[in-house]
Amino acid sequence: MTALEGVLLAVAGLASGIANSVAGGGSLISFPALLWAGYPAVSANVTNSVSLWPGYLSSVGPYRDDLAAQRQRVIPLAITGSLGGLVGTVLLLVAPADVFDAIVPYLVMVAVLLLAVQPRVAEIVRRRARTDRAEHHSVQLHVSLFLAATYGGYFGGGLGVILLAVLGIFLADDLSKLNGLKNALSLTINTIALIGFGIFGPVAWIAVAVMGPASMVGGVLGSRLAKRISARTLRWAVMAWGTAVAIRLLIG
Repeated sequence: MTALEGVLLAVAGLASGIANSVAGGGSLISFPALLWAGYPAVSANVTNSVSLWPGYLSSVGPYRDDLAAQRQRVIPLAITGSLGGLVGTVLLLVAPADVFDAIVPYLVMVAVLLLAVQPRVAEIVRRRARTDRAEHHSVQLHVSLFLAATYGGYFGGGLGVILLAVLGIFLADDLSKLNGLKNALSLTINTIALIGFGIFGPVAWIAVAVMGPASMVGGVLGSRLAKRISARTLRWAVMAWGTAVAIRLLIG
C-alpha cells in the first residue's frame, strides 16, 4: 500500500463512519475506495465488511435500554439472522470470483436504491407504531429476515435499510426500538461475516488497520455532528457517488 492509497482509505473510512452515523450508506464510500486502491472485488468486499465492524459494534450501545425491553425478540431473530449471514458468507467464499465481479455493479445500485427509500421506510414504520409482542414468531418475518441476512453476509450495502423495512412490516412498534433491534441484527450478521472472512477470506489486513479506526472515529464524529449535518443532503451525496461508481464498474 502506497502512502497515497493509505490516505485515500483513511479518508474513506472516516467518511463512511460519518455517513453511517448520519444517513447510512457508508459502504458506498469505503467499498469503491478499496476497489480504486487496487484490491480485487471480492477482497475489497470482505475487507470492507471487516473494517466497518467496529462501527456496527458502537451503534448498539445507545440502544441498550430498548434492546433490554425486547429481549424475547432479540434472541430468536438473532439466530435467524446468524443463519442467513452464514449462508451469505459461505456463498461469497465458495462462488467463483468472476460471479461477484459480474454482479457487483448491480449490488451497488441496489444499495443506492435502498438508501433512496430509507426515509420512506422510516416514515411507514413511524405510522405503524404500536406493540404486539407475539409478532416476532411470524414465519414470514423469519423467512424475510433470513433472506435479508443472506444478502448482508454476501455484500451488505444497504443492509440496515432492508432490516428496518422487514422489521417495520412485521413488527409494528416504536421506531427507536426497531432501530435498536436493526442495529443488533446488523452487528450479529456482520460478526458472522467477520469470523468467516477473517478465517477463510482474502482480507487485506493492512487496509483494515487503516480503515477500521478511521470508521470508528467517523462514527463518533457523525453522532456529534448529526444535528449540524443535513442527513438529506448527505444521503443524496452518497447516492450520487454510488451511482457514479456503479456506472464506472459497468463500463469497465
